[in-house]
Amino acid sequence: MPSLLGAPLNLDSLRLMFVENIDQVSAEQWNALHASDNPFIQHAFLAALERHGCVSQRFGWLPRHLLVYAAEELVAAMPLYEKRNNYGEFVFDQPWERAWQSVGLAYYPKLVSVIPYTPALGPRLLIAPPYRSTELLKQHIFERLIDWMTTQGYSGLHLLFSTHQPTAPRPIVRHDVQFQWFNQNYANFDAFLAQLKPKKRKNIRQERRALYEQGIRFRCLNGTQTTAKDWEAFDYFYQKTFLEKWSTPTLNRSFFEEIARTMPQHILLVLAEKEGQTIAGALMFRSQKVLYGRHWGCAEEIKHLHFETCFYQGIDYAIAEGIERFEPGAGGEHKIARGFVPVRLSSSHWLSVNPFEQPLQRFVAEERSMIDNYIASVWPSTPYQEPEALQPLAQANQTLD
Repeated sequence: MPSLLGAPLNLDSLRLMFVENIDQVSAEQWNALHASDNPFIQHAFLAALERHGCVSQRFGWLPRHLLVYAAEELVAAMPLYEKRNNYGEFVFDQPWERAWQSVGLAYYPKLVSVIPYTPALGPRLLIAPPYRSTELLKQHIFERLIDWMTTQGYSGLHLLFSTHQPTAPRPIVRHDVQFQWFNQNYANFDAFLAQLKPKKRKNIRQERRALYEQGIRFRCLNGTQTTAKDWEAFDYFYQKTFLEKWSTPTLNRSFFEEIARTMPQHILLVLAEKEGQTIAGALMFRSQKVLYGRHWGCAEEIKHLHFETCFYQGIDYAIAEGIERFEPGAGGEHKIARGFVPVRLSSSHWLSVNPFEQPLQRFVAEERSMIDNYIASVWPSTPYQEPEALQPLAQANQTLD
């Protein structure tokens, strides 16, 4: 049995609280629970989303963060949101919503534990160091959370992009695929290219050279190095990209400027310039081991500019910084030719009422089979001369925080 200050910890005495603002717990308390340098689980990142209206009633994201206390000690927490839509989750459940509606059941509201608008792996259930290895505590918290979810009228609890996938209470498990890049201790970008098939290597060099010959140059900045002018330019690119795709931009300049100030070591802003003008930008985040690509935009469409800004600059940076892995975001088979390989991801789901238990089990089994078959079909298309060296890294990816 886990202990609290040397005394037995009574699981039934744990107190669960749900707060509508992450500032109801201090940054020191929150960050002490996870002891991770994953940028998105940091109090500063989540608080900035709330302070600047990026998560709100307007966008269908309502904070309901879970705090777990033993007496007066905060022993666990979870970023948690009430959702009235599925925007910004990247695990698509519209068929489930339609099925619920077909039998007169409400699919919304639901509870989601994920970082808003961020399909990146990371911790979700945060537990204080003395209790972190205690599976009974994790199971107990999930059982209590699911009970609360049911009594409050939520249709389900959804744990997305979590590096820990609980097995009890037994969830419905879904699968998906992303493309990620793995650093094999490359000395430089040329050493990375040397591992690729000659034709792929030549194509990447031609793409990079074409931009250089047009006079396009790049600046890679951490949060401390950025200026208000840099964020003005990037915010324009970000807003433009979403609006041109008939989508909803949820982040804003004040959010960008705050995280640059409060978590500068986690920021990588890549800016492309031509003739003294900033023409494109990509916002990335980093931990010690992982680089995360998130958002990009440009003033004008230039061939290969997206690949260089979002992929090659990130790979260059990861090699120089000794970063082990590069997650450039969801989707995109075009990443394969640039050295990114398929990685299977999973998510866990608990439903308050499930009128489709057998059909859903068939659905997730077929989904996993489809994803596995797709990954197997993609590996021969990777540009590496010896792709089998990367397969163990891709398969072990979910255990990396």
